[in-house]
Amino acid sequence: MADSLSTPLLVGVEEEFLLVDAETGAPTARISDVMPRAAALAGDQAQDELHQAQIEHATTACDSLADLRRQLVTLRQSFVRAAAAAGSLVVVSGTYPGHMGDEGRRITSKDRYQALAAANSILAREQLICGCHIHVSVPSPQRAIDVMNRIRAWLPLLLALSGNSPFWEGEDTGFSSYRTEVWARWPTSGPPGYFASHEEYQMLLDQLVAAEVILDKKMAYWDVRPSENFPTVEIRVNDVMSRVDDVVAVAGLVRALVATCARESGPVENYRWELLRAANWRAARTGLAGDLLFPVDGSTRPAAEAIRSLLSHLAPVLEERGERDELEDLTAAILRRGNGATLQRAAYGRRHQIRDVIESVTLGRDGSPGRAD
Repeated sequence: MADSLSTPLLVGVEEEFLLVDAETGAPTARISDVMPRAAALAGDQAQDELHQAQIEHATTACDSLADLRRQLVTLRQSFVRAAAAAGSLVVVSGTYPGHMGDEGRRITSKDRYQALAAANSILAREQLICGCHIHVSVPSPQRAIDVMNRIRAWLPLLLALSGNSPFWEGEDTGFSSYRTEVWARWPTSGPPGYFASHEEYQMLLDQLVAAEVILDKKMAYWDVRPSENFPTVEIRVNDVMSRVDDVVAVAGLVRALVATCARESGPVENYRWELLRAANWRAARTGLAGDLLFPVDGSTRPAAEAIRSLLSHLAPVLEERGERDELEDLTAAILRRGNGATLQRAAYGRRHQIRDVIESVTLGRDGSPGRAD
């Protein structure tokens, strides 16, 4: 791919889901039953994950948000059908709201996952969490590093929009995204530091592999990273989101943010890592319900005001792509009704039953949460 800013930026999404028993709603280690059925419907877009009670999909690279939406709905519907044939349901939440139990801790039999579990023990077994990873094409490895350096300060706002994991082991954690806190236990998680070059980034990964901190370079789990498999920047900060509308909104904002950062010139602000980490924690804690720490200028702002600042920052790129009205409307809808954590807590508040929360984030046949079928 030529190193040109005029190159269209394609976007792709990976979503991780939970498999639960259709009768009990508890995590069920049935990936070996579900996966062949999912692959028959979705081909190699269906993938297994670390736990046997998880399944993942990956869209193809999309130019239009309409194409992305279509793929997300189709893949979700395929997973619902595949799971149903194995006596299971698909749950879309950053954490499993109830008790994960022994079934939820079972590691997939793939060699790499077994090696990861052996090296990390309980850390791996308790990682029954689900994220939404968004890939955006970039023209060169060095441009990916430049984007990574510039985009870091904006990522807490995306986390606040996508927060969808308030419950852990049957309790309200007080966090909008408790998945973020569980994930933070890995040595290569959270916001990355500043890198002067792609070579410096690769050198660090080589050091971490040599020190046996990580098994391989794919375990660079930072909130943003150059992909090891594709010519993309991968944003990993988001919880998996229950509504397709929300996924489209965040993916569209991510692409516009990557494009905006790629066009910027001049020195890159070397944000203090402590400030980035604190902003991430704040976004994970309060989501859209409180003030956010805004690393771009170090201020503290109401979440809605910070999100509007993001939209204003992205306006030129959104106008060029003809996506400004759509993304402003989708984002406004999230701000109006709240993120996934808000909706999970509303489900719990009706009868104070965790099962109601699980059902609220269980996909129906149309690929929407709440089992509307």
